Amino acid sequence: MALQPASGSKDLNPKQVETNHLLTSKLAEVYRKWGYEEISPPRVERLTTLTAGGAIEIEDVVKLVADEPLGLRPEMTASIARAACTRFAQRPRPLRLWASGTVFENRESVEGVHCIEENLVSGVELFGVKDITAEMELLSLLLESMDKLNIDSIYKPTLLIGHTSLIDLILSIIGNENRESIRNYLLTYDRLSLENIKIDKQSKETLLLLQTCRGYPTNVLNTLQKELGKNNITDNLIRLFSMIEPIAKRHGIELQLDPTYLPHFELYTGIVFQLICTGSSAPLVIARGGRYDELVKRCGAKENQAAGLGFVFAIDKIRELINDFMPNKSEKKIIIAYGLNNSLEKALDRQSFWHKKGYTAIVELDPLKNKDEAIYKANEKGIKELEWVS
Repeated sequence: MALQPASGSKDLNPKQVETNHLLTSKLAEVYRKWGYEEISPPRVERLTTLTAGGAIEIEDVVKLVADEPLGLRPEMTASIARAACTRFAQRPRPLRLWASGTVFENRESVEGVHCIEENLVSGVELFGVKDITAEMELLSLLLESMDKLNIDSIYKPTLLIGHTSLIDLILSIIGNENRESIRNYLLTYDRLSLENIKIDKQSKETLLLLQTCRGYPTNVLNTLQKELGKNNITDNLIRLFSMIEPIAKRHGIELQLDPTYLPHFELYTGIVFQLICTGSSAPLVIARGGRYDELVKRCGAKENQAAGLGFVFAIDKIRELINDFMPNKSEKKIIIAYGLNNSLEKALDRQSFWHKKGYTAIVELDPLKNKDEAIYKANEKGIKELEWVS
């Protein structure tokens, strides 16, 4: 019998479980205040749903042995989008949904061994709004959720934002030749290859400038409009940042705009973002999200309703980040013990008395020789309060 959990999975101790519950309940409280309703998408889905029509690589999905092609969800957006376009298709838009649960990704270790990575997540999805107002609501909700989590400024929380159309906008200054290679150089920050590409000098200088153009949103947008001219994408981003900048400042969150940032999953067709904190050894991405109108369209939504965007918090990573700073609960715990001349029934009766008062009360099931032994047992369990049934 194997005594270790499967590679990628983990046993959580009571404190970790309690922290997970605390974090998810805090987030749920915020979601509900904003009018989002909880749903519970299935862990097992058809592979066609899990790969989101090709946006997610099949290699990232944990496949199951079954009569039809099934797998474990690597994220919840595709499942929720399917439900929004089928079961909830007749509900009025905007449709606001939230969910929390476990996701599973197929990973390959540095040794080349495949393993299942299991993570707890919590997030929201907003359907049916194509206007920039949806992004304004979603990012405001994200920032308020961060405030509820009480993540300290020592972790330097930074909201990194990009837009999938900004890459196309940058590439519009060149012809079709070498476009795919240049796109790859921009996304991978490969400056050396970009310097050696054979295009006209002016276009190359603009590409090199925009490849390093990231940071404070207002400065980046000014540079983009200077180099590429005014357009709807940058106009919408100016409107978005003018609203969320003061909110982010109030919550101690730095904003960064990166025109060449795109996420791992190709779900998104519009704004994309991730929330990064500085951990003890490396930066941690504790939340990510974006707009995925094309996914909603593939799920069968009508053209005027083919719009969706959302975000998800990585609960395990947040717990790892802040667990040492979580306050210990000061709730009263009592251990109830009884002697050789007494009975378990009396101890259980006293336990019921304390439970009605709202305290945690634990009964020592076996009779003890004397009160000193009961004190020893209580100390062994780290419980200061003892009731000796005599």
